[in-house]
Amino acid sequence: MIGSSPGLNWIPLGQLLVDGRIIQPEQLEQALVVKQTTGKRLGEVVVELGFTTERAIAGALAEQYGLEYVDLASVELDRNAVSLLTEALARRYEALPIRMCSDGLPLLAVTDPTNVATADDLRFALGANFRLAVAERAQIDLAISRAYRRSLELITEETEVGAQPVDQRVHDVRDMASSEPTINLVNSLLTTGVQENASDIHFEPRRDDMAVRVRIDGVMRDLTTIPKHMVAAVASRLKIMGQLDPSDRRSPQAGRASASFGGDPIGLRITTLPTTEGEQIVLGIVGRGHTQQHTLASLELEPRPAHVLRSAIEQPSGIVIVCGPTGSGRTTTLYAALDHVKADERVVMTIEDPVEHRLDGINQIEVDLDGGLTFATGLRTILRSDPDVVLVGELDDAETASLAIRAALTGRLVLTSLHAQDAASAIARLRDLQVHPALIASSVSCVVAQRLARRLCVDCRKPYTTSPEELGLATPSTGERELVLYAATGCPSCRGTGYTGRVALREVLPVEGEVGTLVERSAQEIEAAAVRHGMRTLREDGMRIALSGISSLEEIRRVTGSRPV
Repeated sequence: MIGSSPGLNWIPLGQLLVDGRIIQPEQLEQALVVKQTTGKRLGEVVVELGFTTERAIAGALAEQYGLEYVDLASVELDRNAVSLLTEALARRYEALPIRMCSDGLPLLAVTDPTNVATADDLRFALGANFRLAVAERAQIDLAISRAYRRSLELITEETEVGAQPVDQRVHDVRDMASSEPTINLVNSLLTTGVQENASDIHFEPRRDDMAVRVRIDGVMRDLTTIPKHMVAAVASRLKIMGQLDPSDRRSPQAGRASASFGGDPIGLRITTLPTTEGEQIVLGIVGRGHTQQHTLASLELEPRPAHVLRSAIEQPSGIVIVCGPTGSGRTTTLYAALDHVKADERVVMTIEDPVEHRLDGINQIEVDLDGGLTFATGLRTILRSDPDVVLVGELDDAETASLAIRAALTGRLVLTSLHAQDAASAIARLRDLQVHPALIASSVSCVVAQRLARRLCVDCRKPYTTSPEELGLATPSTGERELVLYAATGCPSCRGTGYTGRVALREVLPVEGEVGTLVERSAQEIEAAAVRHGMRTLREDGMRIALSGISSLEEIRRVTGSRPV
C-alpha cells in the first residue's frame, strides 16, 4: 500500500481493539478516561494498564489495513533506505525506512498507519511516495537508535593514513592498520560497544577468524567475527591506538587511549595477551556516564545499612572498605562516599588506577607503574600533603595496607577497596596483608561488600508463585503460604535477554562491639556475630531484591553462588 493515509478506511483504534477482541469494552472505557486525564495516546494507555501488548496492537493494525507486520528485531536494515530520512524526522514521526521495495519505493515501518498528517509530512520529507508496514513502538525506537548510531572519535595526535584513497596499495600490516577499511571496522565495533553500554570488548583469536564479544551488565555476549585476512590489521590498529608496539606479538602489553562519544569523553584501557591462536586484546571502557553524580541516595541502600555507612564516613578518621570482585561497582560506592564528605574546609585527595571519573574540588592522582608511581608511593606522598580525606583505589599489597592504617590512626578518613568475597572475609584479607588484628579493630570503621545483579526488564518479566519452604525461608508471620517472584522472558526492549541495567546487592558490616573483638577469628565467626547484631547478608539482600520484583532468583543465585539464598 502506498503511503497515502487518506486512502485507508480509518477505524478508531479503540473500536478496532474491541472488535478484534484484544481488549474488553469496559477496558476501553477505563483507558479512555485515563487518556483524557493524562493526554497520552490510547495505544500507550492500554499497554501501560496491562490490557494488551504493543505487539498485539501492531498486529491488529496490520491485519485491519492489509499491511505487512515487521519484526524489527530480526530485520536487517537497508542503509540506503535508512539514509532517506534524518534521525530527527524518524524520531518525530516514529517512522523508519527499512528497505527498498521491488517498485523502487521505500518501505517505512510506522506505529500508526492511519495518521494523515504524518503521512503527508513524510511524503514531503522523502520527496516521493512510500509503502507502509506496521511495527511495535518499542522496536521502532530501538531500531532508530541502532540505525543512526553515533560514531566514536578517537582523540589522538597521530595523522591518520586513512585519509588516503581506499584503493591505494597497502604494503604491510602497519599500513593496513591505518587503512580506511580497518579504521572504519574498529571504530564501528567500538561505537557498538559504547552504544550498548558494554564495560569491556574482547577480541579473541581463533584458528579461522577472530571472535568479538562484549560484556554487558556483567555477562558476555557475542558481537561479531572478524575474517582471518583482517585479524592482523585489526590487532595492529588496536595496539596503535593504545600506543603499543604493533610488531611485538609475544609479550603482554597494556596501554590507554582517549575517545569522544556524543561529545562525552571516555577512556579505553587496552590489554594484549599472546595465546596459542594469536593475540587476545581486551578493551576496557571507563569513564562512560561521567556526568552522573554518585551520591549516597543513588546507592538505594536500606535504612539500617545506609545509617551504618553514613555514620562511618562522617567520622573524622578511620577506614571504610568496599570489597567485591572486579566489576561489582566498588568505585561507584566510593565516589558516593566522597561526594558526601567533600567540603570546602577539607582537603580530599585520591590515588586511583585509573581515574575513572574526574571530580570537581578533589585532587586526583593516577597510578603510573612505568613512572614508578604505585599505590604505595602515591599514598606515601599524599600523606605528606596534609589531607583530611584520602581515597586509595585498592589495598593490593602489605605496604599500601600499612600506610592506609597509619593514615587512619593519625586522624585521616580513608576510603578504599579490597578484593574479598564478603565483608567478614575482608577482615581476614587484611590479616593476610600483615595488618595486626589490634590495628584492624582500632582503625576499620565499616566494611561494605557488594555484587551487581541484572535488573529484570519491566516490560516482559513474568510473575510466578512459590512457597517460602521451597526457598528455604521460614513462613512469614502473616501466615502467607505463597510468595510472588518474577522470571526473565525477553522482549525487544531488553533485546531478548530479559534484563536491562543492574542493581547492587550489599552487606554493610560495622566493625564495633562484639565484631571488633573477633577480628582474630575466622570469617564465619565474624559474619555470625554481625548477623546476630542485625547485618543483612548479600544473599538476604538478594532475596529482598528478588521478592521486590527487581531481579530474578536465578540471577541472584548466579551472582551470590549456588547455595540456597
